[in-house]
Amino acid sequence: MTQPNEKPEREFSLIQLLPNALTIAAICAGLTAIRLAAQDNHLLAVKLILVAGILDGLDGRLARALGSDSEMGAELDSLADFLNFGVAPPLILYFWSLQDIRGIGWFAALVFAMCCVIRLARFNVGIKSPDSEGSGAFFEGVPSPAGAFLVMMPLYWSFAFPESEGLPGLVLCLYIILVGLLLVSQIPTWSFKATKVPRKNLKYFFFAISIIFAAVLTYPWITLMVLCLGYVSTVGWAWVQSKRA
Repeated sequence: MTQPNEKPEREFSLIQLLPNALTIAAICAGLTAIRLAAQDNHLLAVKLILVAGILDGLDGRLARALGSDSEMGAELDSLADFLNFGVAPPLILYFWSLQDIRGIGWFAALVFAMCCVIRLARFNVGIKSPDSEGSGAFFEGVPSPAGAFLVMMPLYWSFAFPESEGLPGLVLCLYIILVGLLLVSQIPTWSFKATKVPRKNLKYFFFAISIIFAAVLTYPWITLMVLCLGYVSTVGWAWVQSKRA
């Protein structure tokens, strides 16, 4: 029996718990990706990070749609982002190609991970302030999921062209550090959340999405490289637009 001054305990339906379940599934995918990379199964490890990215894009939107968003869910999502996008990708790259130069290779992995955690901390503080960076047309710095997909581009190349030579170890380390620095930079990047598509252009939008999905299913690694390069071009576009604003 509820006491007079006692608040009734909030109950959640099973469907409302689905967003947090997706976040936990993403964490499991990230942890398993690290294990597989340590066992030299880099292809499946990268696929699991891509799955984690998809789950990351779904859980928050689903929570808001179901009215089940909470502080616990937000913290869980932030921890999942750090693991899946800040820890797993550089470790996969380390196990893939950097163990022969352990010192500088591990240094590059640490730099990327630390840049990611600083990026996430800055974002979490920003969304609680009146001038939230998540509410405008631009982010400040590259978001952690985009940074993770960008930093794994050398792996996409190796999967698409297995007979080609990869980047030298030192060049790969510099690339990892560069992408990490983009996370904590003040470069404006396009916020897809703030993008709206006019009704008259919806047919073109869905046509473009269908083309992208078909390309991903047919030529997944080449398509991912093209999408990453396309994203880099949007960073330049966002920088120009922010200067005009």
